[in-house]
Amino acid sequence: MNKLAVSKFISTIGLTCLPLMGFAIEPLKQDGKTTLYQRVLSTPTCELKINITDSKGKSVPAFSRYYVYERKNNNHQEWLKVGPDSYGKTIGWINNSCAIAWNMQMTLVFTNPVYRDPLLFFKDKAALTAIVDADKPETLLKPIREALKANKAAPEVLAQEPKEFVDFKSNFYLLPILQGEEVMNGRGFYERVLEVASVSKQESLIKNNPKQNTAQTADDSANQVVPFKAAIVFVIDSTISMDPYISRTKEAVTRVYQHIEKEKLQEQVKFGLISFRSSLKASDKLEFVTKIFADPNKVKDKEDFKKLSASLKQASVSTSYFAEDSYAGIAQALNDINWNSFGARYMILITDASAIPGDDKLSSTGMDAAQLRLEAQHKGVAIYALHLKTPSGAKDHQVAAAQYSDLTYNDFIHKSLYYPVNAGDVNEFGKKVDLLAQALSEQVKLAYKGEASVGNAINAKDDNSDMLKDALLLSKAMQLAYLGDVKGTKAPSVFKAWIADKDFVKPTIPTAEPRILLTKSQLSDLSDVVSKIANAANDGLISADDMFSQLRSVAAAMGQDPSKLKSDSVTKIADLGLLGEYLDNIPYKSDVTGLDQDTWKSMSGLEQEKFIRNLNSKIRYYQKCNADVDRWISLAEGSDPRENVYPIPLEMLP
Repeated sequence: MNKLAVSKFISTIGLTCLPLMGFAIEPLKQDGKTTLYQRVLSTPTCELKINITDSKGKSVPAFSRYYVYERKNNNHQEWLKVGPDSYGKTIGWINNSCAIAWNMQMTLVFTNPVYRDPLLFFKDKAALTAIVDADKPETLLKPIREALKANKAAPEVLAQEPKEFVDFKSNFYLLPILQGEEVMNGRGFYERVLEVASVSKQESLIKNNPKQNTAQTADDSANQVVPFKAAIVFVIDSTISMDPYISRTKEAVTRVYQHIEKEKLQEQVKFGLISFRSSLKASDKLEFVTKIFADPNKVKDKEDFKKLSASLKQASVSTSYFAEDSYAGIAQALNDINWNSFGARYMILITDASAIPGDDKLSSTGMDAAQLRLEAQHKGVAIYALHLKTPSGAKDHQVAAAQYSDLTYNDFIHKSLYYPVNAGDVNEFGKKVDLLAQALSEQVKLAYKGEASVGNAINAKDDNSDMLKDALLLSKAMQLAYLGDVKGTKAPSVFKAWIADKDFVKPTIPTAEPRILLTKSQLSDLSDVVSKIANAANDGLISADDMFSQLRSVAAAMGQDPSKLKSDSVTKIADLGLLGEYLDNIPYKSDVTGLDQDTWKSMSGLEQEKFIRNLNSKIRYYQKCNADVDRWISLAEGSDPRENVYPIPLEMLP
């Protein structure tokens, strides 16, 4: 992820402490906060001056993030003494009139626009709310969309997002959230209405995108996709009973190789093969938990793939559970395959069993579907699941379907890429795997030749039509993402505007995803507190009174007022003051913070255990983020590394 100081963000900070001997001064605190400091973003008109009275100052990058150390009035203007971090370092003064206060540590990331309308930036909240509240928003949207399509101004709208996907990972941009709320729209769906500031900075992004040619136009798209390549990695269960499916998968790959060799696309489509079983703690005769048989970066051709995959056979002994460690196979594919040289990245999971949960003693990853889905999303990998619903696994089918639907939910096309194979029928499976592998490789051919990624299969009427349609849509989305990266598509340059984070016409489809930006210390605190809540919940399996008594003790140890904790008004976890101020006013619904003692008592044992598993999965996700050195972002030039942040999806908050 880009670590420029160009577009920046983070949590704010407050009130001045007198400079005592040996102690650094601290920034001003936000009103009513004890731990959050005042923070601002600069606009293009800002100049940084050493002294307020200087006639000229230094230009600063648009939307640089600064902490406010002092406010001073001079000639009826307010000036801010600012620094790049909260550790006492100041660098000069900027005029408050050119700065935007940023109290929420949140930003937005565009979703892929392939299956929705472009996100609109409204001038004021009222115009946006009128559409959100409408039971037929299409009526209000029609004149706006028609005006924009004709390149005319729409009075309600400042801008719309680029036509091509803006890749947050390679073209770093910031859409900081200034304020917002979660509302129910006119058709009964929840969405967020948010005021944002756009922080894209064209010249800085151009400098850091050597692939971009500013003279290119949309007509150059056919040339842009010439280097487009795809990796299709099969992640296959090789426990007892899987031999027929292993053989049929190898056969499918061989057939597709024959096809791409005819098209002379061997260099554009590469196949990989990874297998998984289960923990060796139960039986070392299983030989491995996961193993890479063929790496798409190293496989030369069809014969090479055959040779590398020849030794893959089903295990000779049974595993201790019906569930297998399929998450381990997914994790190895994500972590040990170098995906960087592939514009399209596909993974196809093949199994007849559910996955061992992350909190099980036999789990080798400690992760669940949600964490692996986010990791795949970060790496731009689409995961398909072909679930073999064999008769022997009848009691396991529902669990597996829920896990793999979550794992394969794809934010490009906004649906799960989960496909069951009825009765585990080998012929049906063979047909599906043939069609899927060929459909994905065919899309690479079309992209390579600069043709539209559509095909006759999208109108197919057989049982596999949904799978083929999804493959075509996903391919189109990935091609858009790739072109956006090469062309250097940027977020629109808008200062303040109102947006909705869901499509107006398709209200289940997100237009943008909020991320909260946490420092290492904040993430560590969050992990610690969630661990304490999980421990208390474990005790609460026996007694709900013990659970909340323990949480009150934790809150008191953290410095909360004991008399306040005994108040009748303090009934929910949120009221105990366990979570940091950086989560205050965040527009999201939490299953944890709203939990009270009566609700916990009314939950079944299975519901309580699911609640605890969910907390433990999030803790493991925080630990993974904390250890991921490459993804921590520096938000200001010269800032202390302790101020680096990690963008956490709201679904990973407690």
